[in-house]
Amino acid sequence: MSQEEFTAAPDEDENWVSKTQLKQQADALHLVGRTLVGLTKKALKTIPLSEDLADAVALAQRIDKKKEGYRRQLQLVAKLLRQSDFEPIENALAVLNAKQRQSNQAFHAIEIARDELIQKGDEAVEALLDTYPALDRQRLRQLIRQAKKQEEQNKSPKASREIFQYLKSVMPN
Repeated sequence: MSQEEFTAAPDEDENWVSKTQLKQQADALHLVGRTLVGLTKKALKTIPLSEDLADAVALAQRIDKKKEGYRRQLQLVAKLLRQSDFEPIENALAVLNAKQRQSNQAFHAIEIARDELIQKGDEAVEALLDTYPALDRQRLRQLIRQAKKQEEQNKSPKASREIFQYLKSVMPN
């Protein structure tokens, strides 16, 4: 080798990756591995995993998280992730996260609508009926009265939960 090859700056080699970048990539894959292990079996079926990777994830799910074997199994999952095509897995996880966020937003919208119904009464009922005409005005008003009464008497908010379930059945998720 010539002297120039030894003194070449890292910036001149397009494939050169610093040790810090390698560690960051390894940490990111480890985090993805933890995410995969934390998913339900139904959610895992939506993610394109190789047979070896799917088996490693399934084994990690069965191992006690407080044991050393779990840590080693997570390392194996990260190693298998490095060896596999990562982009489809990343895309599937992104879709899964987007669905979860959308579900959470719908849940919060229903909670907000329920709280407004209890606080504002008929005014909120009319506004909600304009948006969702399938709602039963009489049932809503009855549940609101019950919820207010239970709140005044410091009883469990059974009617409030019923309002939530009723709105959940009518409002889109």
